[in-house]
Amino acid sequence: MPAFAKRMKTMEGSAAIIRGLFGSMGDPGVISFGGGAPAREALPVDIVREIANDVIRVGGRGVEALQYGGVMGLPDLREVVVSDLLAPKGVIADAANILITSGGLEGMNLLCQLFIDPGDVILVESPTFVHCVEIFEMFQARCISVAMDENGMIPEDLEDKIKKHSPKMVYLIPTFHNPTGRTLSLDRRKRIAELGSRYDTIILEDDPYRDIRYSGSDLLPIKAFDTTGHTVLANSFSKIFSPGSRLGYVLASDEITAKLFDAKTATNSHTSMLPQVICAEFFKRGFYPSHHKMICDLYRERRDTMIRSIDSFFPKGTKRTFPDGGLFTWAQIPGGINTTALLAESLADPDVRVAFVAGEGFFIEGNGMGNNCMRISFGSVAPEKIMIGAERLGSLISSKIGKQEDQ
Repeated sequence: MPAFAKRMKTMEGSAAIIRGLFGSMGDPGVISFGGGAPAREALPVDIVREIANDVIRVGGRGVEALQYGGVMGLPDLREVVVSDLLAPKGVIADAANILITSGGLEGMNLLCQLFIDPGDVILVESPTFVHCVEIFEMFQARCISVAMDENGMIPEDLEDKIKKHSPKMVYLIPTFHNPTGRTLSLDRRKRIAELGSRYDTIILEDDPYRDIRYSGSDLLPIKAFDTTGHTVLANSFSKIFSPGSRLGYVLASDEITAKLFDAKTATNSHTSMLPQVICAEFFKRGFYPSHHKMICDLYRERRDTMIRSIDSFFPKGTKRTFPDGGLFTWAQIPGGINTTALLAESLADPDVRVAFVAGEGFFIEGNGMGNNCMRISFGSVAPEKIMIGAERLGSLISSKIGKQEDQ
């Protein structure tokens, strides 16, 4: 067999982590805090069926939905993005600058096609979303971490790293960050937009959780402070409509949009028309506001249940974040317990069988960083199972700490 491309070797580590993320999601015997999928109750099955029955007709939008479409995406869906999703968040945009993508991750892939040559530097948060690291490594980029705290990426460290490494791109998830659930403060959003302009580097703002805020106050996106076109905003319909629809979008400057058109053409010509038609009708027919309220109420209850359960059942000394939205909290476990080993033990123990994502895979630095941390997803787990799973996992952790103290 011919040798695989060098990029496959470059991305081996991150690819192995991604494979592990999906390992226990389909096992009915496991309570999984591991995946980032929406709740099944958050999927608008009945509404989609109603829309599909109505529009998928020869006299409706059936031919349009099943035919080739425009490279940039369905015009009315792009208008929905501008009017329903961006304008309420303080971003004034033109539909001509919206590209509809095949899921949020395609936007990352296309932007790497535009900007990244082998050896180029991309700055990322510490910790960061490992799935995007996999994409960056596939393009043979060199990822370098930027420190973050409870208020998100630290601009001073970012500027130092920009001066030192001259990155092509800075990648961050500013709102309800994956994996930590943290939110970048408003003043830092302004500062990071300014740094992108000052140092001529792309700020890639990945914001797929932004629209599921259920406490706290909305913050303007980084893109709202961009005056030079250096900030590119990428988002997804996965968490607010349907992950199975594989729909996302990118908002960029005229110059970048023109190149995205070419990269999209060379990749897959256009995003699937059937889900675009159904999603556009979902918004245009007015279903989104009540659906949005429903999913925010649902995730607020699950967030609150998870936080109470961690505080009640995890050992003293556990630190965790309190997200104002999104699907994740981040826990740091006392006692020097390695969460990678803990996960294996949890899944193997018939009295536990609780999954989570071990923390060290989210740190590109290696050297054991995050090995006492875990990402805990509450979005797809019913409240009663959250309590049961947290109690089982907390008991396992406490028993390991107790054994250490007895030695």
